[in-house]
Amino acid sequence: MKIFSIFLLMVIFCTCVRASDLEKEDRMRAQVADYVMDGEVVFLKSGLRDFLSIYMASEAQEVKGAVIILHGRGLNPNWPELVYPLRTGLTEYAWDTLSIQLPVLDNDASFYDYMDILHEAHPRINAAVEFLKQKNIKNIILLAHSCSVHTAVYWLYENPQGGVNGFIGIGMGSTDTGQPMRKPFPLDKIYIPVLDIYGENDFPSVRNNAARRLNHTQQAGNTKSLQQVIPGSDHYHSENNAILLREIVDWLESL
Repeated sequence: MKIFSIFLLMVIFCTCVRASDLEKEDRMRAQVADYVMDGEVVFLKSGLRDFLSIYMASEAQEVKGAVIILHGRGLNPNWPELVYPLRTGLTEYAWDTLSIQLPVLDNDASFYDYMDILHEAHPRINAAVEFLKQKNIKNIILLAHSCSVHTAVYWLYENPQGGVNGFIGIGMGSTDTGQPMRKPFPLDKIYIPVLDIYGENDFPSVRNNAARRLNHTQQAGNTKSLQQVIPGSDHYHSENNAILLREIVDWLESL
């Protein structure tokens, strides 16, 4: 009876632990990979599985480094609204880009659901860094938008020697209504340069926590860290992709 009870508890626990939707990711991968016109589709290894990434090399004579790009919740590494303009646009300013597919859930999944699988993406960031290092790229910047900022920040916090020299967070603090962040970003413990950039008309969860983020970033003490607001822009910067790119490039050039 005791053994059966332990077994039953294990079954209940296992069914409660959330995992990403691999079948959905495979479908997305097939749809996206065939339509990549700019850049090279590469499959990086994370554990026993590989995952879709898009690498685009700059044609500049002297490349300044590479930017790893993390897309928003449930999207893909070639998302046309924000990811594509950045992954292609940065190459025009002497930066290689590597846009990677993050784990996804079903369409009804909430912010808290995605927080439950946050660490599934960490080995993918490790694989992206290693891929760039194998290309002898040493100056690596991590860029994340929306929900993936949570993934990126905690990867940086847990991997202070992870090989990344700067972080760009676009729309930091994005959550769902009624699902606030369980704890603030540990930006006071992230000592590399941080660009916290968001829109004037961004989500309330992003705007309302801006002062706290700035305070914590300043506590980390890196003088190259910056918080920037794009006037008139929303969370997705739909009409301001060129301005967003220019602000990011200006900050990168200040490092």
